[in-house]
Amino acid sequence: MTYLAAVVQAAPVVFDRERTIDKVQALTAEAAAKGASIVLFPEAFVSAYPKGLDFGARVGSRTPEGREDFRRYWDSSVDVPGPATEALGSAARSSQVHLVIGVVERDGGTLYCTALFFGPDGSLLGKHRKLMPTAAERLVWGFGDGSTMPVMDTPLGRLGAAICWESYMPLLRMHLYARGVQLYCAPTADDRETWLGTMRHVALEGRCFVLSACQHLRRGDCPEPYRAVQGDDPAAVLLRGGSCIVGPLGQVLAGPVFDEDAILVAELDLAEIARGKFDFDVAGHYARPDVFRLVVDERPQRSVARQEER
Repeated sequence: MTYLAAVVQAAPVVFDRERTIDKVQALTAEAAAKGASIVLFPEAFVSAYPKGLDFGARVGSRTPEGREDFRRYWDSSVDVPGPATEALGSAARSSQVHLVIGVVERDGGTLYCTALFFGPDGSLLGKHRKLMPTAAERLVWGFGDGSTMPVMDTPLGRLGAAICWESYMPLLRMHLYARGVQLYCAPTADDRETWLGTMRHVALEGRCFVLSACQHLRRGDCPEPYRAVQGDDPAAVLLRGGSCIVGPLGQVLAGPVFDEDAILVAELDLAEIARGKFDFDVAGHYARPDVFRLVVDERPQRSVARQEER
């Protein structure tokens, strides 16, 4: 089975959920016009990866301005399910593609960095919440749990995601491999040259296709006020991209592209996965369960549970 996959490298309309979703619809249609059957957007595309902000937080203190930044971030985030997910599903349905996109999800007073999966009929197939926000991301995002680590059967193959530096978590990778992931989606905010090496390693280790999308974000894409450490020059680059598509033997099929908007497209041949696993199946014949075993807790971890859930 062969088909085209696309990764989108662009910027959202920062802190503007509705205008960003309009942009998603247009970019999804553009990727579909190139022949793509699956389209991946970057981490936290709706409505922002707040690069350069500190939200006024210091050890032992917070500022009113930082609290207002968080309020604005919360207001522009996504309820799952909700009107925004319906609009994103409509984008998938209109273009007849599988759509995987990074959003900032709100649940109560907490935000989560989440990847959403939509089918070509517009249905919400599932979600993955980032398990471990990195460094200062923990100021604004909560932690996911094992209940949102799906690998889903689709007509295009078994589909899953790891968000940004989750791809440096070997046990999470092993969970996805054991679930049989074939389309490993890696929405990210890592725009370093070293990211390509990580994606090649994951593809080779998992004998899977890896799709990675990173934003191309300038200061001018952000509203006022936006107190970023990079300053106020509209041309200042906050995220420079580096999106790519990699095959199951680590071969680079598209990208990386830096410092420009782009939609990268590559042909995927699922038969390459079986060919690759001939000599290496990390969760199968190349495993040693007599020596090493991974135990995964996929139960929701709630702070308050009803009696019948205990």
